[in-house]
Amino acid sequence: MTAPEGQAAQSRAVGTMRPPTRIPRARAAASVTPMGYAPMRSRSERVALRVHIRTVAACAVLAAGLLGMAVLALTVGDFPLSPSEVAAVLVGQGSPGHEFIVFTLRMPRLLTALFVGAALAVSGAILQRLSGNPLGSPDIIGFTNGAATGALIVIVLISGSMLQIALGALVGGVVTAVIIYLLAFTRGVRGSRFILVGIGIAAMALAANSYLITRASLQDALSAQAWLVGSINNVGTEQAVAVGLALAVLLPVAVYHGRALSLLGMGDDAAKALGVGVERSRLVLILVSVVLAAIATAATGPILFVALAAPQLAQRLTRSPGPGLIPAALMGALLLLVSDFAVQRLFSTAALPVGTATGLIGGLYLIWLLIAEWRRGRG
Repeated sequence: MTAPEGQAAQSRAVGTMRPPTRIPRARAAASVTPMGYAPMRSRSERVALRVHIRTVAACAVLAAGLLGMAVLALTVGDFPLSPSEVAAVLVGQGSPGHEFIVFTLRMPRLLTALFVGAALAVSGAILQRLSGNPLGSPDIIGFTNGAATGALIVIVLISGSMLQIALGALVGGVVTAVIIYLLAFTRGVRGSRFILVGIGIAAMALAANSYLITRASLQDALSAQAWLVGSINNVGTEQAVAVGLALAVLLPVAVYHGRALSLLGMGDDAAKALGVGVERSRLVLILVSVVLAAIATAATGPILFVALAAPQLAQRLTRSPGPGLIPAALMGALLLLVSDFAVQRLFSTAALPVGTATGLIGGLYLIWLLIAEWRRGRG
């Protein structure tokens, strides 16, 4: 073969070569999928997600449980209704008596329990992840006691209205959180120091609450003590709307900071190395947690142990490495709905507050958690 013929053959070979296939970025990102995850891609393959299969299944089960409890809450009672009668009321075709039962008596209680349980659970999930401690909860750290102090000041000193009591609880929770954050801040906020400072502030707030009750009149003391147990017996639409709006605004903020929340659980140095603004993210997340806990407490009083138990139960159900805010919210709502339904049906004549049920369940869970941690430490 002569030189011109060789050059012509080479040019023909080069002309027939196909350029390398370009793999879309979304497909490349989703092609490496860890075990337990499923890839999801848009049709244009510009967006790719990895979904934790067990978390999706757990959320579906929890949502089904919530739907079942909602049906029971709206149909079972002193004036039982069938599901078809409730459906007729919801579409505007029910009788006036049925509308009164559903919209005035049962729906506000149902929605308040659902929203308050979800808000407390999300608040607890954020604090537990930030502190790296299963005891990181608004109940243990002191946010709930601080909110109760603010509400008691309004009840005892000025005999305020429900709106004033709610504002007092919100201010009390935020002020308590600021105090804890400032006392725990020394070149950053460490989880263990945050927990210890919070426990100390919680004890001081509890002492202040006891003092306020002893200085109140008999009527105010009875009202304050009833509020401190935590109840949704006399809630109305206002409480449900307030907590629902707070959850609608703050839950997306918490989910948006979910990556930062996961990385902060690995330690400040690791989070900084991965580009997370540590103190800014921590401050935003703590503020979200405090406001959710304070608004929930303002609506119903301090309902204990939902924020402690719900995130842990959701984590054990999903076994996901992420913060699990959505499963925690669903679990908290389900726990509070089940507790309220049990209190209504088992003690229908006593009208016990739901805080008694959550306190019993949460106390047993706390004992089990402490024993498990002790055994783990010895092992």
